[in-house]
Amino acid sequence: MNVLDTYLDYETQTLRYFIERCREITPEQMHQAFDVGQGSVYETIGHIIRNLEIWTDLMREVPVRKRPSIPEDVDTCLERFDAAMAYFTEYAKSVASDNRLDDSYVDTRDDPPVRFRFGMTILHVLTHTTGHRWEIQHMLQRLGLSDLIEGDVQEWWFDTQDNAR
Repeated sequence: MNVLDTYLDYETQTLRYFIERCREITPEQMHQAFDVGQGSVYETIGHIIRNLEIWTDLMREVPVRKRPSIPEDVDTCLERFDAAMAYFTEYAKSVASDNRLDDSYVDTRDDPPVRFRFGMTILHVLTHTTGHRWEIQHMLQRLGLSDLIEGDVQEWWFDTQDNAR
């Protein structure tokens, strides 16, 4: 089992599931204020996507690109998420396969700039995304979606395998 590949697949598929479930709530509910996450489902999803984009730009050592606002409709939001997650995943896998997880890059947003290890940033982005995904799950439950998946990695793993537990 490749732990990085598994975590990347798990996070991609699980977060995508919760974004897809947003089709079942109204635009007003997407923006409804909550006391968790970034304050709403919409803002929390946007925060995750922007973090994927920004941290990947930083690790790739390209200027952090100015991007348009996060789309309001779920399908376009999913397209933006898919692109951001693919951008991050491809780079994370290449860093790992090139044995560069302990190498560092410079976060140019800080003044003065700060060095970070690739492996630590990859873990940071994934755990950060997982935490916010649980907040989205909680908000969706509070909005009345009662049949959501648990989102646990072990349950996800078993559900993706041909063999039962």
